[in-house]
This record gives sequence, C-alpha cells and structure tokens, in this order.
Amino acid sequence: MTSRFANCFTASGALLLCLLTSNLLAAEPELRVQARLQPADTVMVGGVVQLQLDVLTDSWFTSAPALPDLKLPGALVMPPNGEAQHTTQTLDGKTFFGMRYLYLITANQAQGFDIPALTVQATPGQASHPLSAQSQPLHFVAQQPPGFKPGEPVLVAQGVRLTQVLKQSSPTLKVGDTLTRQLTLQADGALAMALPALPLDEVDGLKRYPKTPQVSSLDDGRGHFNGGQRIDSVVYQVQRPGHYSLPAIQMHWWDASSQQARSAEVPAVTFEAVANASYRPVFSITQDLKQLGQQGRFHLSRHWLMLVALLAILVTAGYLLQPWCLRAWRALQARRDARHTAWLASADYAWKQIPGQLDGQPPQLGALYLWGRRSRLGLGVSGLGKNVKALLRARYGRQSAESQALPQFKQSLATLQDQAVTANATHSSALRPLNPGHDKDCS
Repeated sequence: MTSRFANCFTASGALLLCLLTSNLLAAEPELRVQARLQPADTVMVGGVVQLQLDVLTDSWFTSAPALPDLKLPGALVMPPNGEAQHTTQTLDGKTFFGMRYLYLITANQAQGFDIPALTVQATPGQASHPLSAQSQPLHFVAQQPPGFKPGEPVLVAQGVRLTQVLKQSSPTLKVGDTLTRQLTLQADGALAMALPALPLDEVDGLKRYPKTPQVSSLDDGRGHFNGGQRIDSVVYQVQRPGHYSLPAIQMHWWDASSQQARSAEVPAVTFEAVANASYRPVFSITQDLKQLGQQGRFHLSRHWLMLVALLAILVTAGYLLQPWCLRAWRALQARRDARHTAWLASADYAWKQIPGQLDGQPPQLGALYLWGRRSRLGLGVSGLGKNVKALLRARYGRQSAESQALPQFKQSLATLQDQAVTANATHSSALRPLNPGHDKDCS
C-alpha cells in the first residue's frame, strides 16, 4: 500500500513539474511602450515640451533599447542623451520594470504638432528573439505668447539671467587698443540651441571682430537637463580718438512659471579713446581693396582683341580637327612603314648587301642569290654570268684560286647587274623549261 502511494505521488510530482516547466518555457516576456507629454495642454512658442517615453517589460533588459528618431517640421527636437530614469509600474495586474527616456521639443511656430507612434525594439531577458512595441500617437498645440508679434523669436523659460563682462587691452584706451564685450545668457528650462543671438552691432569708429558663439546645456551635475547657455563675444578695436558708447541690450522673454512677459537687460558701455602717435595700422582693408581694384583694371586695344579672337579660333579648330589629324598621321605612318618594308624586300636592297658579304671572312654569296631571285633570274648561277661561275670554281674546285678569282669578281661586279638584266630580257620572250638547269646549281 505504501509503495503504491509512493508511486502515485512520484508520478503526480513529475506531471506537475512538467506542467510548470512547459508554462515557463511557453511564457514569452512582454514589451510595452508608453508616451506622454509634459505639459500635456497648450504650450507657448519657444517653450520646451517633454516627451516621456517609457520602455517597460515584465522581465529585464539584456541591452539598451533601440530608440527611434523624431523629427517635427517647425520644431527643434533634442533626442535622449543615452541616460534614462528607472521606473516601475503595475499594468493589468502585472509588475513592469523599465526606463524612461526624454525627448525635448521646442516649437518655433504657432501651430499644431502631431507626434506619430514611435516603434521601440528591445531584447528582454528570456526572450527568444528581439521584440518591438509602439507608443500611442500624441498631439499638442503651440501658441504665440501675448505681447510678441507673429514670427518673432520667443524665449520661453522659467528663469533668465543676462550678464556682461568687459575686458580692455589697456587701462586707458588709445587708438589701436581693443575692448571685448562678452554677453552670457542663461535660461532655465530652455534648450541651448533655441536661445536667440544677442545684438552686438557695428559702432562708428570701432572695428568689429565677432567671435564664434559658445552654446552649451545646463544640468544639475547628474545628467538631468536644467536649461541652456549662450555666450556671445565681440572685440572692438579703436580706429580714431573720441567718445564711444556701446548701446544697452534688452531681451524680451516669456516666463513659463508666472505666464507673463518679462525682459532682461544689460546697461550701455561708454568710454573715451585718446590718440596714439606711435600706432601704425598693420594694413587697411579699405585701402587694400581700393588698390586691388585699381590694379585690376586693364584695357585691351583692338589689335589685341583680334589676336585673342584669332587664338581662340585656332584653339577651337585644333580641338575639332584633332580626330582627323590623328587619322591622317596614322595613315602617313602606315604608308611609311609599307615603303620601308617594300625596300627591304627589293632587289636593290639585296644588291647593296653583296659587297659587304664578299668582304666577309669567309666571303658569302647569299645576297647575290637573293638579288638574283628578286631580279627574276632564278636561283642558280647560270643566270648570273660567267664571272660567278668562275668564282665558284676557284673557291670550291680541286685547285683553289680564290685569292685571284675574288678580286676579279669584285671588278666585274659593276657590270654584272647590266649583264644579268640583258640576259633576263633575252630569255623573257622564250618559255622557261619546267626544270631549269641554273636552278639546280644552287642545290
């Protein structure tokens, strides 16, 4: 009885374990995305709207989620900087863990803005593949603050600080000295790229050298966004002595906390500049431009205009006739090569090689035979005259007499060509035998 009960208990436990295992294996983690706007109601042009994007899962994240890009026409959008706030929420009776990312949006125009559904991809723990989820679409309206003209740039912030710093190159300004005016604008709750440029205009008698603005974000030291900062600087160089005044700068902005229009201002700057007898400007841009303009003037006479026109025509004609000239040059080269090849294969060329071969050691008769063939006298020696036969008998006969026969043959070489031509003309009217004897002499 005990054994049967134990077997039943073991079988039930195994079945329960299988069911639990299959449920755990079958349960895929969930991925949810929620979006909300802060503030959710109507905002002012120039104000910052926070788009909070919560990426949640009932498991855990093995890596950072892939966030989508957001672009809104008529607004500046600063994407999340990679840092996120951890959050825990209960949805449909289940606990979800996740991270909250912030998109900062600044509207530049008074209109409605539609934020589409944003798709986020992530790989939660125990997921067999990457998951994706979408947020719900959102909408908000931006209005022009009261007291500002339509299209006028508006700075909307919770607090604004405008300060200026002056730096002189010397305690007493003289001609050639410089004065640097630096304006620093800090706005709480505003994007740095949305801060307007401050007017640092030209002043008569001062040469103006503006510097590149410095734009940066303000945070609380832990990566949390607080606002923006912009620093504008300009250097004024004194050109002549006198009394100068840099105007006061006033900037209007909208207080998002009290919903009122406010202004920030820095006072005007006045100073005296005295003469400086030792100052000599390094260069004068105005004078240099004037001189360059005078030096750059030139006049072309009618004669030179005709020469320039003729040169242009020649260049154009050369460009258009270039293919034809190239083909003509190639044809000329081909004819030249053909004439050279024909000369190398002529009887005259072979005749000119005979003296050199006869002077060789031992003497050669190859050029003589070649001349005979090209002169249509046959391959044998019978058509070349008796002097050739005498030379061959003297060299290859039983009694060698080459030393006497070779000079005699060279002396008769001048008349050999005429004799061979005459013999060829005599035999040209008669039919040649099928196996001429003089051809056998060459074997």
